[in-house]
Amino acid sequence: MSTVPNHALRQLRAGKLAIGLGLRQARTADTAQIAKTAGFDWLFIDCEHSAMGTDTAAQIACASLAAGITPIVRVPGKEHWLASRMLDNGAQGIVVPHVESELEAKRVADHCRFPPLGHRSMGGGLQQIGFASLPVGEAATIVNQETLVVVMIESPKGVENCEAIAAVPGIDALLIGTNDLSFEMGIPGQFNDPRIADAYRDVIAACKKHGKFAGMGGMYSPELLERHIAMGVQLVLAGSDFSLLMQAGAARANLVRGFQKKG
Repeated sequence: MSTVPNHALRQLRAGKLAIGLGLRQARTADTAQIAKTAGFDWLFIDCEHSAMGTDTAAQIACASLAAGITPIVRVPGKEHWLASRMLDNGAQGIVVPHVESELEAKRVADHCRFPPLGHRSMGGGLQQIGFASLPVGEAATIVNQETLVVVMIESPKGVENCEAIAAVPGIDALLIGTNDLSFEMGIPGQFNDPRIADAYRDVIAACKKHGKFAGMGGMYSPELLERHIAMGVQLVLAGSDFSLLMQAGAARANLVRGFQKKG
């Protein structure tokens, strides 16, 4: 069978961390192999906040399948075609931002799952099964099993409704967008505020109750990553190409400048 396993989803199902790298600046297919070699489990291909187009995202997704790193696309909105087009062109997962209710979560699941689990349209020629010629029902079953559907919790309303959201069939993970959540709470960037910790506790508890995976993004310092992983987060957005480039670039420039002889 030529099915491409969803590495990140299998990590999660095994109780392990699935560590992701956000892509905002990258535009080339070899980014997938670079991230895989660096030790990441999945790519967070960001089509919400970057200028990346659908075709570029699809090319990176295709290369990711070959490299063995899971391509997950954050779509810019909740329209069904934003998710289905990426899933039809190589993505093994979708992240939908700003989900606040059970109804919105049901729509997301419906858009991302083939019948009988949802109402995603079958376009044929699926990269996730290596373009193998299979009966469409069998292909749909395999792809449903290997697709990671993630909703983002980014507001107090989303936190309030997290248990109902986590209970929705077809949703695999709830990922807290901590930056936006802190803004919506009126405490931008105050990640040590007890209200942030309370939100994580609520979402993690809802995920555990309903057999879903808790995720985090927006907090990248070692102490914050360690704290929330210890609380039960598994789906970890560990940083972005932009932040890593800035950190490594600044460190290298300072290193070289330090070699200049003192006058």
